Amino acid sequence: MQGEPMTEGWLERWEEGRIGWHEAGGNRGLKANWTATGKNVLVPLCGKTVDLKWLAEGGNRVTGVELSPIAAAGFFEEHGLAYRVDQGGALPVYTGRDLPVRIVCGDYLAFDEAGFDAHFDRGALVALPPDQRPRYAAHTLARLEPEALQCVVTVDYDATRANGPPFVVATEELLGHWPGLELRDSYDDSDSMPPKFREAGLTTLIEKIWMSPG
Repeated sequence: MQGEPMTEGWLERWEEGRIGWHEAGGNRGLKANWTATGKNVLVPLCGKTVDLKWLAEGGNRVTGVELSPIAAAGFFEEHGLAYRVDQGGALPVYTGRDLPVRIVCGDYLAFDEAGFDAHFDRGALVALPPDQRPRYAAHTLARLEPEALQCVVTVDYDATRANGPPFVVATEELLGHWPGLELRDSYDDSDSMPPKFREAGLTTLIEKIWMSPG
């Protein structure tokens, strides 16, 4: 993934404020379907999503991994949350003082912590082109406990009219990466589609929520 959307291009988007994928109100499907508490949740490519705060306030410990320091600091600052930055490890870590959220800042593939018993993926897998997804998925699986709870968000739209990111990920591919996921929810999320999709003439975008039975 080095040199691809997770590095230079990704950092430029944050520097220029081109973050059309960001959901200011958090993810609808997560809120409707996640009921777990007491989990140690991994959120790859987290940006500054408010979902980190929602998961933590629901009684979970949350670790996001994000390349951009603008996004990492922005999460805490925009929510008025006190935090500290630890530079002593391989990657800088932004840690909340009053909320159990930490954001590890750097290349996700350089993140080697393991033992997470839950995983939330809203904009990571679908942000990557097909040739990068297998490595990302395998790296994520290696970070998780065998029976970890997973919640993965995918999108479906007419890919002949527009192309990602976010990309359409076929069911067969998704289950090939992370077997055991079940379709839990599906709904029209056209109001949240990226501006570039509207410009391409798309009128419908379906969001799908996949969860493991754990």
